[in-house]
Parts: sequence; structure tokens; C-alpha cells
Amino acid sequence: MKLLVVEDEIKTGEYVRQGLMESGFMVDLARTGLDGHHLALTEPYDLIILDVMLPDVDGWRIVQALREAKSATPVLFLTARDSVEDRVKGLELGADDYLIKPFAFSELLARVRTLLRRGTTPVFNDQLQVADLVLDIPRRRARRQEVRINLTNKEFALLELLVRRQGEVLPRSLIASQVWDMNFDSDTNVIDVAIRRLRAKIDDAFEPKLIHTVRGMGYMLDVSSAS
Repeated sequence: MKLLVVEDEIKTGEYVRQGLMESGFMVDLARTGLDGHHLALTEPYDLIILDVMLPDVDGWRIVQALREAKSATPVLFLTARDSVEDRVKGLELGADDYLIKPFAFSELLARVRTLLRRGTTPVFNDQLQVADLVLDIPRRRARRQEVRINLTNKEFALLELLVRRQGEVLPRSLIASQVWDMNFDSDTNVIDVAIRRLRAKIDDAFEPKLIHTVRGMGYMLDVSSAS
């Protein structure tokens, strides 16, 4: 999943960014409110981690502007301001959670995962489609060219992740954390084996090929990429 961190304190920003990346997330870091606001409105993020006290535009105004722009992206505030009034203000303006500095990274990570599980992002359709591949989400079924494809639960979860993130290169670490809920071990080939089995079912008998390897980076699902 892709996260945006808006934090002007250099050490804190890098600490949060590095920790989240090591936990399997893709992370953009903005050091000013204006940059963060621009990225939040122009890039698709699953969660925004937003400092309140920024040098140009404070976090209150940013989250208010995002909600006025109909952005439903979850927002987690980071701040040294720990009064009840500040926390209430942030929540009333549209923030989804509030973490007081200084904080333990383990708590930040737990709150991030909770927000991502909570379903505060827009509800997805019952069906997802890329080219002639159709996923029936409630029934956990897949088909290509009207041919039913039998998938295991993990294979379906992996395919659903690839379809929802169509066109994005997904690192093995992200796939491991999202599908297997585990930290990626570079010594294991579980991801490569799973992709190979999924490819055999989804692509081998069909055109165009949808699942592609991006060497040295990971995998992606797209219609117009070279394998």
C-alpha cells in the first residue's frame, strides 16, 4: 500500500519513512504543508500521516481542505500537542486518528494497520475487471474470456491485490505482508512460486498476458507491459 508522510522534522520524517518501508509499504515524504497538500490531491494514497505543526500550512488546514475536496483518504495526525481540545479539533476536522509525539514506532505501525483495515477508503465494486479478466469479489471467483479459473484462497488474494493495484510495481515485501501477513525473507521464493502458479492459470492459455515481472523490483498486472 502507498502512504504519504508529511513531516518537516528531518529525523522524524526519515525515521517514519524508513520504518514503514521496511514494513512493506511504499512511502512518499513531504517536508512542507504545501507539498503534502499537493501530493495528497494528485496522487492515490491509502493513508496520510500528517504532522500538525508545519512551517507553512498547518495540518488542521490541510485535512480540512482534503475533506472539502471530497478526499476520503484516512489521515493519522502526528503532533506534540496533547490537549484534549487539540485531539477533538483534529477529529472534528476529519482526521481518523491522533498520535502524540514522542511515540514508539510499533504503536505508529499498529495504528496505521488498524486504519487500513478499518475500511475508511471508498467501498470497492463487487466486480473488478482488467481486459477480459473478471474477479467476482463476494464469490471469490475469477474468469477470463468467460472461462472459469479455479484459484486457491491465497491465489485469489494475490490476484485481487495485483488487480486493485493495476499498473503499479509491487515489491515482494509488500506482497508478502498483504497476502501472507508476514515479513518478507529474501531467502525464500514463496512469492516467486505463487506468481508462477498464478501466471500458469491466468496467462498461459490466454492473450494478452497480464502478469509481468519487473526485474529487480517485483511484479505488476497490466495490459500493455512487456514480461
